[in-house]
Amino acid sequence: MGGKRRESGLRALRRGAALGLALTALWIFGLTADLSGAWDALGRLGQTPSFVLGALSQELEGAPAGDGLSPDLDRWGRLLLAQSALISGGRPAVDAFLAEQAQAEEPPAEPIDQEENDQEEPELSPVQHGEVVEYTNLGKDDGSYLTTDQIYVKNSTQGQEVDVAALASQPVDLKLGAGPQILIVHTHGSEAYTQDEQDVYVESDPYRTTDCTKNVVRVGEEMAQVFRSQGFEVVHDTTLYDYPAYNGAYERSCAGVEKWLEQYPTIKLVLDVHRDALVSADGAAYKLVSEVEGQKVAQVMLVVGSNDSGMEHPNWRENLALAVKLQLELTRDWGQLARPITLRSSRYNQHLSPGSLLVEVGGHGNTLQEAIAGARLFAQSIGQVLKTMEEP
Repeated sequence: MGGKRRESGLRALRRGAALGLALTALWIFGLTADLSGAWDALGRLGQTPSFVLGALSQELEGAPAGDGLSPDLDRWGRLLLAQSALISGGRPAVDAFLAEQAQAEEPPAEPIDQEENDQEEPELSPVQHGEVVEYTNLGKDDGSYLTTDQIYVKNSTQGQEVDVAALASQPVDLKLGAGPQILIVHTHGSEAYTQDEQDVYVESDPYRTTDCTKNVVRVGEEMAQVFRSQGFEVVHDTTLYDYPAYNGAYERSCAGVEKWLEQYPTIKLVLDVHRDALVSADGAAYKLVSEVEGQKVAQVMLVVGSNDSGMEHPNWRENLALAVKLQLELTRDWGQLARPITLRSSRYNQHLSPGSLLVEVGGHGNTLQEAIAGARLFAQSIGQVLKTMEEP
């Protein structure tokens, strides 16, 4: 051990002597020549993080460990580092470089879901250009999601236990027959998206408009068109249940759905189509995107209600089983188009039908065209599943 220390010390002394001789030679040469440009270049190198880290690695015979400037050094190594003006002078640049690298490697912060409580109107502030953050919402295998076969479910209830694997294997058959089979409704129909050159609208509130060619009603119509092209009969309720008053929208849409179900008992699937609203801690809007065949489209999320709030909803597990079945097809067809399913305490009028789901298409950071593209893909996959449930 003592021999190794002496060898390390001698090696450090030899390097120090060599460095000293080199600097002395440069100093003498500088007395007889104009080396101002060379010194400037040397100074710039001393402020270059990659050069400083490389020089440190060479001097210490190994790459820096830990934070890059605090490797495990013996006393000779520390002495050598302290005597190297070039390396120590570049430390501020290296510190800044390492900080930038660490920040770049940090995953994006989880957004705040402003629509988590659909009973209260979210407060959305207009954002300036450049304050929209692209975000792909995926499940995690860290225990925060229930999962099976690439299906992720976020259980936001307080006391409901769910076996996703059992739900995935549970048979679901809506028995679609003759007559209208699908109802599309919008409890919050005035919800709109980020305006761009193609889609401009007059706001009724931030990110809301009564223009049904520019709000989420337009997204629902795109779904209806896809379903109709697949041979289904669709009722699309374009009533703005959230205008002029947001509060009480679910009570009003509940009455509307009951009316449609009474008029058309053949309706087996009820889709309440919304758009989400996610923001960062500093108020930036999130654009929920997935890339499908080279095109950025809005992600889609299925939301399932329960009786966790104390309101009667005995068949909510049937709705959840349907959501899992649809999610399986969405994942097979489009990869990351579908966000994790969310199970919540509110029932969202889903007690009215065992084939009732809430669908969030994108967020307020998305454009309308991104939402339309995501809605089309969603409906294509859902229609394939529904085809297997048609009565002969």
